[in-house]
Amino acid sequence: MSNFTAISYLVSSVLFILALKGLSSPTTSRQGNVYGMVGMALAVITTFLIPSFKPVYWLIGGAIIAGAIIGSIAAQRVQMTKMPELVALMHSFVGLSAVLIAIAAVFNPA
Repeated sequence: MSNFTAISYLVSSVLFILALKGLSSPTTSRQGNVYGMVGMALAVITTFLIPSFKPVYWLIGGAIIAGAIIGSIAAQRVQMTKMPELVALMHSFVGLSAVLIAIAAVFNPA
């Protein structure tokens, strides 16, 4: 891993921590969202710039489209009073993605 990659991932991590801190209060939540978006964009761009990274564009695009469709349908069908349940559902998907990434890392540690 090059120094540029390591520093970029470190900056992304700091931005994620700032995002969590910002999301802890309604007055700073907008800034927290910005930190999170910038951190994720930096992490994704850094990953795509790694020379040994060989992306599968159709799989990445398909996952983004599927997530957008599922999220849009769920958001339109849920009443405002049920919003906490929707947020819990979305957090469950985040947990599922973490599990799938861990499984992939176990079977392909390279």
